[in-house]
Amino acid sequence: MKFLTRGLFALILTVFFQTSLSAEYLYKDEVVHRSAFKDQIERLGSELYAKTGISLRLVMLKELPKGSSMLEYETTLLKNFTKPTVLLTFAELNSEIDIAVNDKSLYKYFNRRQVLSPAASAVQAFVMAVANADTWKHFNEMRTDYGGSILPLLGGKAKPNQLIGKYAASMFNGYVDIAHQIAASHGVTLKDDPGDANQETLFFVKLFFYGFVLYAIVMYIRRFLYRRRHKNEHE
Repeated sequence: MKFLTRGLFALILTVFFQTSLSAEYLYKDEVVHRSAFKDQIERLGSELYAKTGISLRLVMLKELPKGSSMLEYETTLLKNFTKPTVLLTFAELNSEIDIAVNDKSLYKYFNRRQVLSPAASAVQAFVMAVANADTWKHFNEMRTDYGGSILPLLGGKAKPNQLIGKYAASMFNGYVDIAHQIAASHGVTLKDDPGDANQETLFFVKLFFYGFVLYAIVMYIRRFLYRRRHKNEHE
């Protein structure tokens, strides 16, 4: 009986230990629940830590705890880590994304503003600045804020049955971007960094946006010419 008790206890410890290991870098996932997604994050996170000593952890929340802001949640969570840690957090129902660290010196290894930019390209940033800036200073800030690897994908339209795929793709894209920058800052390369695929994804986002802008310009010109022609006819 004692043998069975010890054996059961050992089995529970083994299962718990293996689960902890498998969820080290995809620290919490209440949204995607896909093994392929988890495996990709774990491989890349493990390699990044082995080569740089920095833990890049992804947290996918359904919703932030009631009464807690994103900053408060991240601050509390980061207290659990003694290793240099970068935390990429997504809260689906709150529509919030953030990047936090447990040591501010870690920000020198990646560009937080660029990763979280809503614009994928300089052209997109310029158009957004023209449409939304209310001062010259604001305009200059917006037009130089581009290169986002999460929000341009996350902001795309998706059918209800495609939402999980969109969340997984956009957060993985951001995770890869941060990992690549940290690795480059340390002078190392990551064999599990799908850099080319990542750039191809952003290329198609930019291509779609440029196409939309071009279409809008063409339609504006056509409408302008139509109104002008009809005005001349009435005169």
